[in-house]
Amino acid sequence: MKFTTFLKGDQTRLGLVDGDSVIDLNAALPEVPASLRSALAAGVDLAAAATRALASDAPRLPLAGLRLAPLVPEPGKIICLGLNYFDHAKEGGREKPEYPWFFFRGASSLIAHGEAGIAPKVSVKFDYEAELALVIGRRVPRHVTQAEAPSYVFGYTCFNDMSVRDYQKRTPQWTIGKNFDGTGGFGPVLVTADALPPAAAGLKIQGRLNGEVMQNANTTDMIWGVAETIALLSEVLTLEPGDVIVMGTPAGVGQARTPPVWMKAGDTFEVEIEGIGTLVNPIRDEG
Repeated sequence: MKFTTFLKGDQTRLGLVDGDSVIDLNAALPEVPASLRSALAAGVDLAAAATRALASDAPRLPLAGLRLAPLVPEPGKIICLGLNYFDHAKEGGREKPEYPWFFFRGASSLIAHGEAGIAPKVSVKFDYEAELALVIGRRVPRHVTQAEAPSYVFGYTCFNDMSVRDYQKRTPQWTIGKNFDGTGGFGPVLVTADALPPAAAGLKIQGRLNGEVMQNANTTDMIWGVAETIALLSEVLTLEPGDVIVMGTPAGVGQARTPPVWMKAGDTFEVEIEGIGTLVNPIRDEG
């Protein structure tokens, strides 16, 4: 099954994707909260709700006519991994890290499919990163095993972890360069975990700048896969419904090229992941 989040006026709505159409789940089934995070937190069986909605005469909205929002507009946590592909670590002059390079993103950085990424006034070193992201479906207790970990994932989607490289390198922590407004492309659809290979392994992932392939890899190339990442995080903290984990980018980023390739106004970057779909974000200047 596929879900999306769209805007109705200034309100976000949880949608079930039915081919080229979308069913507003809350409108079809008022007992289902109108946001993905709220529905997951309430323990709603979204698979059962989706089956009921598909069998109903609920109105279908053309997907192409909707203005989308980030899939989880206000996640409790957005945890990202750096240097999580062997080839990306190598192109950055590093060997395999001994432990994942975790950092956090804030909700104010998120943008939807079709929404413009914002090239900041203060830097020209604006880079792209095609990534797989996942949404936690139910509370993950501390110290889960790798075997248990994938069962806590509700679904997977595309993410563009746009990075302002000079700000990223101003401090040993990457947070400042990863949290500019309008730099976290997130969507367009969330594919439920049961519709993909276990732990989203073996999926082709590609990043394209203005139609040119810049990144081309497979999720099996990750250093820490989904299961190990969740297990490692559970040693430290409690993951909650609606939390987002962004799994890192493969080689081919702009800063590692000779000469470097930076995104600018008028560009378009696409993230395509096999079995999930394509996230598209044009780029515009700040202001």
